[in-house]
Amino acid sequence: MKSPVYFASLRAFAENESTIAKVQRLFDAAGFSDLVAPQDKTAIKLHFGETGNDGFISPVYVRQVVEKVRACGALPFLTDTNTLYLGSRSNAVEHIGTAVLHGFDVAVAGAPVIIADGLKGGNVRKVTIDRKHFSQVSIAGDIAAADSLIVLSHFKGHIVSGFGGAIKNLAMGCAPPEGKRAQHNARPFTIPENCTGCASCMKVCPKDAITIRKKKSVIDHDLCIGCFECMHACPEHAIDIDWETEIPDFMERMTEYAYGAVKEKPGKVGYMNFLIRITPDCDCFAFSDAPIVPDIGILASKDPVAIDAASFDLVNQQQGYSDSLLRAHHHAGGDKFKGVHEQTDGYRQVRYGEEIGLGCSNYELIRI
Repeated sequence: MKSPVYFASLRAFAENESTIAKVQRLFDAAGFSDLVAPQDKTAIKLHFGETGNDGFISPVYVRQVVEKVRACGALPFLTDTNTLYLGSRSNAVEHIGTAVLHGFDVAVAGAPVIIADGLKGGNVRKVTIDRKHFSQVSIAGDIAAADSLIVLSHFKGHIVSGFGGAIKNLAMGCAPPEGKRAQHNARPFTIPENCTGCASCMKVCPKDAITIRKKKSVIDHDLCIGCFECMHACPEHAIDIDWETEIPDFMERMTEYAYGAVKEKPGKVGYMNFLIRITPDCDCFAFSDAPIVPDIGILASKDPVAIDAASFDLVNQQQGYSDSLLRAHHHAGGDKFKGVHEQTDGYRQVRYGEEIGLGCSNYELIRI
């Protein structure tokens, strides 16, 4: 059986075809009102963007979801979890400040912000999943405690997972730092012949796991948490990971965490993917690079695997931008995420998600 995925393009010729109106119509078409009961404490999970980043979902769009949830008689709140790295979202005080700076406050977005894993990431609930890599996962306490959940994802590229959509938003986004660390099994290493000893990697390491010795960077794997910040910071591409043995496990571990994030909420979770400003990298960076393909539209579904599969296909159907980080596969049908990060296999999260029962990759795209 195919999972329905509802799609609205960004084309508009009248007031009732505005993007704002389409967010509201997608909520209704996908049947999200059936997921939210009166007096539900409804978590609206999104990414508030790192300071300096502007690729995140507009709070104007988020407000449409907030108002729809409130019309169901529920009590919506906006939420995310603290980061492993030392940016502007590593604790709840700075995280909320960043959210407000980006327009996610009651005045604009219409709902309060609650950082789901608490002040320093210690608000945690253990969820039993009994899967290949994890028998139990750590989920942020206030996401676990929420009665219902609407997951809003900015669909974009990622340096390790290929792309980030609903599955990654559930996995990394609903996990406290200890859960994020558990997913990051891979550890980067230095390629000495490429390293110039510039110390760019050392400066961004949140755990002081990198030192410069004899003008080469050295990574202490006992201290390393596998956040991959060093890989992105290195101007010489002198830091790499074991793509053949470690990354497939990372992708599976990440997908199992997504399963754990929703396991205790059957029939209470909805997903929207925003295929707008599809950047090559995550919104965790303190900047947003140029998009790799044109803006496409917004999707809604009750199935996280189906919505990511549909999003992946829609992105790949586009003609890629030559004046972007996209290095290959510009043609319609080419894997755009491999065109940015050639060693990634983003679709692995879709395949494994289906394998463990998170959802179905076979979808029906319904245009509204």
